[in-house]
Amino acid sequence: MYTNRIAEIGLLVGEPARAAMLMALMDGRALTAGELAGAAGVTPQSASAHLARLVEAGMLAMERQGRHRYHRLASPEVARLLETVMQVATLAPTAARRPVTGPRDAAMRRARTCYDHMAGALGVALADALQTNGHVELDDGVGLVTPAGLDFLRGLGLPADSLSAGRGSARPFCRPCLDWSERRPHLAGRLGAALCSHFLDTHLVRRVGGSRALEITPAGQSFLRDRFDIRSL
Repeated sequence: MYTNRIAEIGLLVGEPARAAMLMALMDGRALTAGELAGAAGVTPQSASAHLARLVEAGMLAMERQGRHRYHRLASPEVARLLETVMQVATLAPTAARRPVTGPRDAAMRRARTCYDHMAGALGVALADALQTNGHVELDDGVGLVTPAGLDFLRGLGLPADSLSAGRGSARPFCRPCLDWSERRPHLAGRLGAALCSHFLDTHLVRRVGGSRALEITPAGQSFLRDRFDIRSL
Protein backbone atom coordinates (compact mmCIF):
# COMPACT_ATOMS: atom_id res chain seq x y z
CA MET A 1 0.00 0.00 0.00
CA TYR A 2 3.05 2.28 0.26
CA THR A 3 4.70 1.31 -3.02
CA ASN A 4 4.25 4.75 -4.59
CA ARG A 5 5.79 6.45 -1.57
CA ILE A 6 8.73 4.02 -1.55
CA ALA A 7 9.30 4.65 -5.25
CA GLU A 8 9.16 8.42 -4.69
CA ILE A 9 11.81 8.28 -1.95
CA GLY A 10 13.97 6.05 -4.13
CA LEU A 11 13.83 8.56 -6.97
CA LEU A 12 14.66 11.45 -4.65
CA VAL A 13 17.69 9.74 -3.11
CA GLY A 14 18.80 8.22 -6.42
CA GLU A 15 19.46 11.53 -8.21
CA PRO A 16 23.23 12.27 -7.86
CA ALA A 17 22.93 15.96 -6.97
CA ARG A 18 20.27 15.31 -4.34
CA ALA A 19 22.27 12.38 -2.97
CA ALA A 20 25.32 14.63 -2.62
CA MET A 21 23.31 17.29 -0.77
CA LEU A 22 21.77 14.72 1.57
CA MET A 23 25.21 13.29 2.32
CA ALA A 24 26.53 16.79 3.09
CA LEU A 25 23.87 17.07 5.81
CA MET A 26 24.74 13.77 7.47
CA ASP A 27 26.84 15.51 10.13
CA GLY A 28 23.70 17.08 11.59
CA ARG A 29 24.42 20.65 10.50
CA ALA A 30 21.99 23.00 8.73
CA LEU A 31 23.38 24.43 5.48
CA THR A 32 22.27 27.08 3.02
CA ALA A 33 21.24 26.36 -0.56
CA GLY A 34 24.49 27.94 -1.75
CA GLU A 35 26.59 25.68 0.46
CA LEU A 36 24.65 22.63 -0.69
CA ALA A 37 24.97 23.69 -4.32
CA GLY A 38 28.74 23.68 -3.84
CA ALA A 39 28.64 20.23 -2.25
CA ALA A 40 26.61 18.87 -5.18
CA GLY A 41 28.46 20.72 -7.93
CA VAL A 42 25.30 22.32 -9.34
CA THR A 43 24.09 25.88 -9.82
CA PRO A 44 22.24 27.62 -6.95
CA GLN A 45 19.06 27.63 -9.05
CA SER A 46 19.28 23.88 -9.61
CA ALA A 47 20.04 23.29 -5.94
CA SER A 48 16.98 25.32 -4.90
CA ALA A 49 14.74 23.17 -7.11
CA HIS A 50 16.19 19.95 -5.68
CA LEU A 51 15.86 21.22 -2.11
CA ALA A 52 12.25 22.23 -2.63
CA ARG A 53 11.44 18.66 -3.69
CA LEU A 54 13.24 17.19 -0.68
CA VAL A 55 11.43 19.55 1.71
CA GLU A 56 8.06 18.77 0.11
CA ALA A 57 8.76 15.04 0.50
CA GLY A 58 9.54 15.47 4.21
CA MET A 59 13.18 14.44 3.91
CA LEU A 60 14.55 17.90 4.72
CA ALA A 61 13.41 20.64 7.07
CA MET A 62 13.94 24.29 6.14
CA GLU A 63 14.37 27.14 8.62
CA ARG A 64 14.54 30.87 7.84
CA GLN A 65 17.03 33.06 9.68
CA GLY A 66 17.22 36.60 8.42
CA ARG A 67 17.79 36.55 4.66
CA HIS A 68 19.02 32.98 4.69
CA ARG A 69 17.26 29.65 4.48
CA TYR A 70 18.93 26.72 6.20
CA HIS A 71 18.26 23.09 5.36
CA ARG A 72 18.82 20.04 7.55
CA LEU A 73 17.75 16.41 7.60
CA ALA A 74 14.17 16.24 8.80
CA SER A 75 14.64 13.41 11.29
CA PRO A 76 16.98 10.68 12.57
CA GLU A 77 14.98 8.24 10.44
CA VAL A 78 16.12 10.03 7.28
CA ALA A 79 19.73 9.78 8.46
CA ARG A 80 19.23 6.10 9.21
CA LEU A 81 17.86 5.56 5.69
CA LEU A 82 20.90 7.24 4.14
CA GLU A 83 23.32 5.25 6.31
CA THR A 84 21.59 2.03 5.21
CA VAL A 85 21.80 3.03 1.54
CA MET A 86 25.52 3.69 2.01
CA GLN A 87 25.95 0.26 3.52
CA VAL A 88 24.12 -1.44 0.64
CA ALA A 89 26.12 0.59 -1.90
CA THR A 90 29.37 -0.87 -0.59
CA LEU A 91 28.04 -4.38 -1.29
CA ALA A 92 27.66 -3.72 -5.03
CA PRO A 93 29.89 -5.83 -7.32
CA THR A 94 31.67 -2.69 -8.53
CA ALA A 95 32.89 -2.08 -4.98
CA ALA A 96 35.68 -4.61 -5.54
CA ARG A 97 37.09 -2.36 -8.27
CA ARG A 98 36.90 0.96 -6.42
CA PRO A 99 40.18 2.90 -6.11
CA VAL A 100 42.36 2.77 -3.04
CA THR A 101 40.99 5.13 -0.43
CA GLY A 102 43.02 8.08 0.78
CA PRO A 103 43.81 9.58 4.20
CA ARG A 104 40.48 11.41 4.38
CA ASP A 105 38.58 8.15 3.98
CA ALA A 106 40.73 6.58 6.70
CA ALA A 107 39.77 9.43 9.02
CA MET A 108 36.09 8.84 8.26
CA ARG A 109 36.46 5.15 9.05
CA ARG A 110 38.17 5.97 12.33
CA ALA A 111 35.59 8.40 13.72
CA ARG A 112 32.74 10.37 12.19
CA THR A 113 29.26 11.61 12.92
CA CYS A 114 26.23 9.68 11.74
CA TYR A 115 23.63 12.46 11.90
CA ASP A 116 23.81 13.30 15.63
CA HIS A 117 25.71 10.29 17.01
CA MET A 118 29.24 8.88 16.66
CA ALA A 119 30.14 6.21 14.13
CA GLY A 120 33.18 4.52 12.65
CA ALA A 121 35.73 2.60 14.72
CA LEU A 122 35.21 5.02 17.63
CA GLY A 123 31.44 4.56 17.74
CA VAL A 124 31.71 0.78 17.50
CA ALA A 125 34.44 0.65 20.19
CA LEU A 126 32.24 2.64 22.57
CA ALA A 127 29.29 0.31 21.96
CA ASP A 128 31.52 -2.73 22.51
CA ALA A 129 32.93 -1.34 25.76
CA LEU A 130 29.50 -0.49 27.14
CA GLN A 131 28.26 -3.99 26.32
CA THR A 132 31.35 -5.74 27.73
CA ASN A 133 30.94 -3.95 31.05
CA GLY A 134 27.21 -4.69 31.30
CA HIS A 135 26.15 -1.08 30.84
CA VAL A 136 24.22 -1.57 27.61
CA GLU A 137 22.50 -4.58 26.01
CA LEU A 138 21.97 -4.59 22.23
CA ASP A 139 19.95 -7.18 20.37
CA ASP A 140 18.03 -7.30 17.09
CA GLY A 141 17.64 -3.56 16.61
CA VAL A 142 16.79 -2.84 20.24
CA GLY A 143 18.97 -1.33 22.98
CA LEU A 144 18.65 -1.39 26.76
CA VAL A 145 20.65 0.63 29.30
CA THR A 146 21.07 -1.26 32.57
CA PRO A 147 20.85 0.40 36.01
CA ALA A 148 24.64 0.04 36.31
CA GLY A 149 24.90 1.67 32.90
CA LEU A 150 22.85 4.67 33.99
CA ASP A 151 25.15 5.12 37.00
CA PHE A 152 28.20 4.87 34.75
CA LEU A 153 26.84 7.40 32.27
CA ARG A 154 25.97 9.83 35.06
CA GLY A 155 29.55 9.46 36.27
CA LEU A 156 30.79 10.50 32.82
CA GLY A 157 29.01 13.81 33.27
CA LEU A 158 26.12 13.36 30.84
CA PRO A 159 23.24 15.75 31.64
CA ALA A 160 20.48 14.19 33.73
CA ASP A 161 17.78 15.09 31.19
CA SER A 162 19.61 13.11 28.50
CA LEU A 163 19.31 9.99 30.65
CA SER A 164 15.64 10.40 31.56
CA ALA A 165 12.86 8.15 30.33
CA GLY A 166 11.75 10.77 27.83
CA ARG A 167 8.15 9.64 27.59
CA GLY A 168 7.26 12.65 25.48
CA SER A 169 9.70 11.63 22.77
CA ALA A 170 8.92 9.11 20.05
CA ARG A 171 12.63 8.57 19.48
CA PRO A 172 14.13 5.44 21.12
CA PHE A 173 16.39 6.07 24.08
CA CYS A 174 19.00 3.56 22.94
CA ARG A 175 19.24 1.46 19.80
CA PRO A 176 21.99 -0.11 17.69
CA CYS A 177 22.79 1.39 14.28
CA LEU A 178 24.71 -0.86 11.91
CA ASP A 179 27.93 0.92 10.99
CA TRP A 180 28.47 0.89 7.20
CA SER A 181 32.28 0.87 7.43
CA GLU A 182 32.74 -1.42 10.46
CA ARG A 183 29.69 -3.63 9.70
CA ARG A 184 28.96 -3.80 13.44
CA PRO A 185 26.65 -1.66 15.58
CA HIS A 186 27.35 1.70 17.11
CA LEU A 187 24.95 3.49 19.48
CA ALA A 188 22.12 5.64 18.15
CA GLY A 189 18.92 7.05 19.66
CA ARG A 190 18.84 9.76 22.28
CA LEU A 191 21.71 8.14 24.19
CA GLY A 192 23.93 8.10 21.11
CA ALA A 193 23.15 11.78 20.52
CA ALA A 194 23.89 12.64 24.16
CA LEU A 195 27.26 10.86 24.04
CA CYS A 196 28.20 12.66 20.83
CA SER A 197 27.24 16.06 22.26
CA HIS A 198 29.19 15.33 25.45
CA PHE A 199 32.33 14.32 23.54
CA LEU A 200 32.14 17.48 21.41
CA ASP A 201 31.25 19.87 24.24
CA THR A 202 34.08 18.61 26.45
CA HIS A 203 36.59 18.63 23.56
CA LEU A 204 37.21 14.90 23.63
CA VAL A 205 36.68 14.97 19.87
CA ARG A 206 36.57 17.83 17.39
CA ARG A 207 35.08 18.15 13.95
CA VAL A 208 37.36 18.03 10.93
CA GLY A 209 36.28 20.97 8.78
CA GLY A 210 34.34 20.21 5.64
CA SER A 211 33.56 16.58 6.44
CA ARG A 212 31.80 14.29 8.91
CA ALA A 213 35.14 13.10 10.26
CA LEU A 214 35.97 13.54 13.94
CA GLU A 215 39.46 13.86 15.39
CA ILE A 216 40.09 12.33 18.80
CA THR A 217 41.99 14.85 20.93
CA PRO A 218 44.78 13.93 23.38
CA ALA A 219 42.29 14.49 26.20
CA GLY A 220 39.89 12.17 24.37
CA GLN A 221 42.53 9.46 24.05
CA SER A 222 43.13 9.60 27.82
CA PHE A 223 39.38 9.61 28.52
CA LEU A 224 38.78 6.59 26.29
CA ARG A 225 41.66 4.70 27.92
CA ASP A 226 40.72 5.55 31.52
CA ARG A 227 36.92 5.31 31.35
CA PHE A 228 36.31 2.75 28.57
CA ASP A 229 39.63 0.81 28.42
CA ILE A 230 39.84 1.68 24.70
CA ARG A 231 43.53 1.84 23.82
CA SER A 232 43.91 1.37 20.07
CA LEU A 233 42.13 3.80 17.77
